[in-house]
Amino acid sequence: TMHEDEDGARRTAADVVERGQRCAVEPFDAASSQAGEVVDRLADSLGGIGVLVNVAGTGHSTPALELDLVTWNGVLATDLSGPFLCARHAARRMVQAGRGGRIVNVTSVHEHVPRLGAAAYCAAKAGLGMLTKVLALELAEHGITVNAVAPGEIATEMTGQDEEDAYRTSRPGNPLGRPGHVNEVASVIGFLASPRAAYVTGSSYAVDGGLMLMSAHGHDDADPGWRRL
Repeated sequence: TMHEDEDGARRTAADVVERGQRCAVEPFDAASSQAGEVVDRLADSLGGIGVLVNVAGTGHSTPALELDLVTWNGVLATDLSGPFLCARHAARRMVQAGRGGRIVNVTSVHEHVPRLGAAAYCAAKAGLGMLTKVLALELAEHGITVNAVAPGEIATEMTGQDEEDAYRTSRPGNPLGRPGHVNEVASVIGFLASPRAAYVTGSSYAVDGGLMLMSAHGHDDADPGWRRL
């Protein structure tokens, strides 16, 4: 699916076809109340669905006391309600087909740890993490696994970087010392979507270079300015 980058979606589709696989592209708005319908259209076009990856997301940088309800609702619609609707539509089809399936929700390290100025984003990602666990329980009897992937800083346009910045940018506060590459997230998603992960469900996999391990050391070199956005 694609929201704004149609050219990128078409290039990806062409690459998939070149590798001998089938591919279809549909416009998608995760914030829409009809977000889940794209799952049905693609499943009808491709002959079913075995794997769903919820990766759409948005965020903000606003102190909670200044955060308006429109922004709050917009972030939750994209980051939580949209994935719920897509998962529900996909799971219904997987159950009906009787062949099991995989659902992977891309959350964030902020599923687990807070961030200043990101109240709605953190609430949505934490909610998606718990939704992942609930769905894992409810869908296990149907052979459907549900897991989360929680990236840290990844070198993408969304973080104002390109992919090569993953290897040329220094991040001293990160144990591995750099941002992540998109392929490092994709490889974990690929594992969870594969038969090798058949006994893995309800888990959240951090792909963060060890960033969350540093929480206990935050006081060591903290400047009082950390309280300000």
